[in-house]
Amino acid sequence: MPATPPIPTPERLTERLADRDVLRTLAAEPLVGLAAGRALLMQLAHPGVAAGVAEHSDFADRPLARLFGTLDFLLVTTFGTPEQVARIAAKVRGIHGTVVGDGYSGNDPGLQMWVNATLIDSALYIHETLMRPRDTDPEEYYRQARIVAEVLGCPLEAQPPDLAAFRAYMAETLAALEVTDAGREVANAVLWPRKLRILFPGLVVFRLVTAALLPEHLRDAYGLKWTPGRRRAAGLLLWSASAGHRVTPRFLRRPPQPLLVRLATHRVNRTLSARRARRRAESA
Repeated sequence: MPATPPIPTPERLTERLADRDVLRTLAAEPLVGLAAGRALLMQLAHPGVAAGVAEHSDFADRPLARLFGTLDFLLVTTFGTPEQVARIAAKVRGIHGTVVGDGYSGNDPGLQMWVNATLIDSALYIHETLMRPRDTDPEEYYRQARIVAEVLGCPLEAQPPDLAAFRAYMAETLAALEVTDAGREVANAVLWPRKLRILFPGLVVFRLVTAALLPEHLRDAYGLKWTPGRRRAAGLLLWSASAGHRVTPRFLRRPPQPLLVRLATHRVNRTLSARRARRRAESA
């Protein structure tokens, strides 16, 4: 596992980021956010990711930090300027360099690829099941979305070259995953956060939608109940979300991209500052 991940040169980064039109089209849709929990639990199903989060984060006190941190990095990489992307990627790589343990490293290209793969797969799942499939070319979306892992140190050559190869990689990886106790512990902290009980109604919906969108064997592995009543309730929620997407004009669905980048950058910087403060306190 390399201590220093390979990253694109400034010229290469600028060239790669010039080609994000399809990536931006899908990422701008709020409906894609429904699959955020799905992507996170798929990430945590990988023992290396689960161990890294469990051993190097304060997930019990800040259960949604991992979820929002990943989504914020995705937003900046998708909509930010090359300079903004380079800055935030360097900060995240610096954090990943400290995430090292038995059998895993935050800078492992394989783990970087898996995390990004769950985001790609989840976005395409929403696109294909709840949106208008003709609006976005899945092949082109996949090709452009690889930049998210690339800027963190997973070269294009290490990633599946096309959508068919990506689908095969997802199927093979998912079939081999076994949810560990660490993965279940982190997932439970996210799905049933003790310190966010004020958000109870929203968390009920979040858990229901996440369970509905997860692959069945992962839903079972996390111990998420799936009764006929929950299935019907989830179906109604997802149908309503899809219908709302279809009747809402595009300009009303999508917030301004500069605003998304500013908010995401602010949250990432705040999270990094809190992490540095916590590490100083632990070493004092």
